[in-house]
Amino acid sequence: MTTATPDTIDTLLALTPERPAFATRHARDKVAVATQGCYNALFSPDLSGTLTQAERLWVASEIARESGTATLAAHYTGRLAGSTLPPALQTLLEQPGSTPADTRLQAIAQFTRTLATHPDRGDRAALLALPAAGLSVPDTVLLAQLIGFVTYQLRLVAGVAALDALGGGGEGAAAPAAADATPFVHPANLPAPGEPLRLNGYTSETLGWTSWLPVVDPATATPEQQAVLDLSHPKARSSDFYLLLVHQARVLSERSQAFNAIMYAPGGLSRAEREVASTAVSRANGCVYCASVHAQRFEQLARRNDVMAQLFADPDHAGTNARERAIVQAALALTRTPGSFAAQHLHPLRAAGLSDLEILDAVHASALFAWANRLMLNLGEAVFPQAN
Repeated sequence: MTTATPDTIDTLLALTPERPAFATRHARDKVAVATQGCYNALFSPDLSGTLTQAERLWVASEIARESGTATLAAHYTGRLAGSTLPPALQTLLEQPGSTPADTRLQAIAQFTRTLATHPDRGDRAALLALPAAGLSVPDTVLLAQLIGFVTYQLRLVAGVAALDALGGGGEGAAAPAAADATPFVHPANLPAPGEPLRLNGYTSETLGWTSWLPVVDPATATPEQQAVLDLSHPKARSSDFYLLLVHQARVLSERSQAFNAIMYAPGGLSRAEREVASTAVSRANGCVYCASVHAQRFEQLARRNDVMAQLFADPDHAGTNARERAIVQAALALTRTPGSFAAQHLHPLRAAGLSDLEILDAVHASALFAWANRLMLNLGEAVFPQAN
């Protein structure tokens, strides 16, 4: 099965059905379809609001340029070729990295460039500068989703290109070594599974999250928004996160489908190992909220928290076995330097016994949290439980 509309990532990478990476990618076709759906939604000329299609394409090209992904930057600037653009936007295309004189475009450019490579440097003031410059709340949410999506997309492009360069044959990779017969002994220096793990400002306890922008009232949400909230999460109607993102219901719908397809697809990389990749990215990006959620999920699935403690303490040396270490290192490389990510970053995964599909799942989870972290870090803040 392949996507019904031309697939941007397949086209950019010249992936054709006879290539092993094409077959692997479309073994996760729900992810490919949802990714393309996000692309189509975000760049639709029919989206309401003041953030024009040309501005959205420029934002995407700027993120790719700042991240060192020339192929994707060229794709987005190419889509603008031949268009009659406002002078300020034309200047930005001709002078990459310049500061626009227009206050509105200046706020958009600053927010975009900060989040492209340093999501932990955004704050409430940076976000509120957008409404102050004339963007509505739905426009601001759209910009944040657009930035998050492109940071995900460019890492997916890099990861799939690396998998393609790695070559086929991973389905015959050696299976991981059988578990040692000695029962797992929980490290004495760590809290028992089920008890909060707290290290370096990170935790596995349940945190809250509050939006810095007005959220949709679920009692007055439109039928479309109600349907998307149902799709997104069982507790979406009581979550500031989903009630904020549903300002852009179509985009949230596509994102939710991509998230679910990546994190919950059967087979391939284990659910617990996907949580390892997700937590590694969240730790690297400084997202305390996402790290808490996915450390907790790992612990629930694996019934241990040793690798989470390692990630909280020192992500560069985390992993209790070869598979975990390879997953963490690949996730960190894709997070920090997507522009130079290559097959060499996948060799340890192959050597640790991961199949091509498992490697793709690791890439998907790692890329996804480039998006998730940017939303959580830059649209609101984590709320820690009050001490008793």
